[in-house]
Amino acid sequence: MRVLVTGGAGYIGSVIVARLTARGHDVVVYDDLSRGHAAAVPASVPLVRGDVRDTTAVRAALVEGGCEAVVHMAALAEVAESVAEPDRYFSVNVDGTAAVVEAAAAAGAGRLVFSSTAAVYGAPERTPIDERDTMAPANPYGETKLAGERLLRQARSRGALAATALRYFNASGAHGACGEDHDPETHLIPLALRAARDGLPIRVFGDDYPTPDGTCVRDYVHVADLADAHIAALEALPGVQGSFNLGTGTGDSVQAVLDAVEAVTGLRLLRETAARRAGDPPVLVASNWRAAAELGWRPRRSLTDAVADAWAWMREHPDGYTER
Repeated sequence: MRVLVTGGAGYIGSVIVARLTARGHDVVVYDDLSRGHAAAVPASVPLVRGDVRDTTAVRAALVEGGCEAVVHMAALAEVAESVAEPDRYFSVNVDGTAAVVEAAAAAGAGRLVFSSTAAVYGAPERTPIDERDTMAPANPYGETKLAGERLLRQARSRGALAATALRYFNASGAHGACGEDHDPETHLIPLALRAARDGLPIRVFGDDYPTPDGTCVRDYVHVADLADAHIAALEALPGVQGSFNLGTGTGDSVQAVLDAVEAVTGLRLLRETAARRAGDPPVLVASNWRAAAELGWRPRRSLTDAVADAWAWMREHPDGYTER
């Protein structure tokens, strides 16, 4: 299969590209490089630089690349930033998805896998969250992804595309030449690894939650497992469509993450406790029962695997990707 990966120079997208090529698929990357890194794209993979909202450019990339499917990863994905800049998020995430859907349909690329988020559920009714739970996003980021899913449903209903949306929380770890290098970095594992490496304190926001160790519990899903889920969804189309949660079903606490960082690195962390952040629920964990039943997918890699892989990548790339 020949696949266009929008956002294929990004953290998760680049791993999807690597694993698609390893499975024998041909890949074209479409990315504006505003947050992705050209160095994350294999030299053998064509990289088209463009705005995801440009329907004509996306269609041209599909047609010129002979693509028959799309994995749509390109998006803005920071919750706090979405609150500060909601119009920008709706423009990139919603208008961008509309452009990709239109371009794919026009180019005859009939399969589309959409990277969504478990933030579409908002404050969960229960944990682990499953696909039957109410969707009530609590921030503009979640709203934009839910709007994107609705665009996919509309395209499916008119027979324009076979499409699947995948919902998940925290990607973690690294894979081969692909690792985390965000600016600014907001993810716990790379922040904790940097703190351990540099002898700096790491802040824990709240240690009095109603959880076993008092810290928040979250899904940490290895980026390679997430990549495999996107590929499984792509290869299952058009027979299997809809929305799937990609959770661990159990989650790990902030304390467990920091313990894993110390165990992997052999370094001590300087831990500081701060007040809870407003709006942080004690537990955000998604299920994977439907993905297991219909896609044959479950996360295979552990929290320790994610920390160890992230640490190995950080040691090999102490300054992250070098191009700026």
